[in-house]
Amino acid sequence: MNSTQRPVVVSFSGHDPCGGAGIQADIEAITSHHCHAASIITCLTEQDTKNVAEIVPQNPDKLIRQAKMLLNDLPVHAFKIGLIGHVDTVQVIYDIVRRYPLIPVILDPILAAGGGTNLANDDLINSMRELLLPLTTVLTPNCAEARQLTDLNDIEACSLSLLNNFGCEYVLITGADEATKSVENCLFHHNHRENYTWARLPSKYHGSGCTLAASIAALFAQGVEPLQAINDAQEYTWNCLQTAYKTGAGQSNPNRFFWRD
Repeated sequence: MNSTQRPVVVSFSGHDPCGGAGIQADIEAITSHHCHAASIITCLTEQDTKNVAEIVPQNPDKLIRQAKMLLNDLPVHAFKIGLIGHVDTVQVIYDIVRRYPLIPVILDPILAAGGGTNLANDDLINSMRELLLPLTTVLTPNCAEARQLTDLNDIEACSLSLLNNFGCEYVLITGADEATKSVENCLFHHNHRENYTWARLPSKYHGSGCTLAASIAALFAQGVEPLQAINDAQEYTWNCLQTAYKTGAGQSNPNRFFWRD
């Protein structure tokens, strides 16, 4: 691919007005990997760097029309799915993504905000299980999300269920929210397990999961082999967090263009 061409990544996610997470985080991470970011905004949010107060879902019919027009024009190389916001939006994303079975799907199952607000009810979670997980190439839950998706406690059991019962191809469970000295991430695929250990950083971060999933999507779009893409995306994310900066009174913002500083 020459310098005038960039792989296209389509991100389905919510708009974060404080700019740390959601669509803006995806666009920054995808662009940082020299890909082109196209976006379908699933919902508007009322939030700051501390927590989410409200989600305002977008109209499903308008989402479908927007996505069809976009996909009829752009050659898409990867889909990234983040905050969904409403059960009807799950159906919309499913109806779109299932038409492109050869395009990898990276799903960050955002079920709660960093500040603790619940962002997914039981209907939305059940719809994700039924419709989106079977289409997912790489799922990137944290430990709490993996447990919530499977109703299991043991992380390995969660991963095997997500692979074998729900149909994900790769499951990367992140351990930043666990009470461990280092951050322990675990990748499960085809009943194999890969462990990754990252130095624990001192702050809390707004949009770290978005950054990781968007980075994986961009690397897949570039044709990087899956295990290498998943490893490189973790390293990229750690560097974004290690150079993070504050804008508000809450969590720090990942520096997704750290390599330019």
